Amino acid sequence: MRNPALKTAYAIVVLAGVAYAFAALEGPNGIPALLARSRQVADYERQNQQILRENVQKEQRIERLENNPSNRRWRFASALSSPDPAKKSIYSMIVQH
Repeated sequence: MRNPALKTAYAIVVLAGVAYAFAALEGPNGIPALLARSRQVADYERQNQQILRENVQKEQRIERLENNPSNRRWRFASALSSPDPAKKSIYSMIVQH
């Protein structure tokens, strides 16, 4: 690299590469987009954990209702007994008496 023109060309290529890298990293698919995707993944993971917890609770509730018939009758009776006479069924009337 004794030729000054070759040194200048090399410097221009390196600066152009740095400028391109800076523009690419600052653009819409750069570091801000990467951080946004990371936050979105973290949010999805939190939501997924919440849904998994709710599913476990619902499975436990179903298991309790299947294993305890009196609890099951009470839940049905409370669900069916409403102040609206049109929503009452024969089963709810039998359970109440």
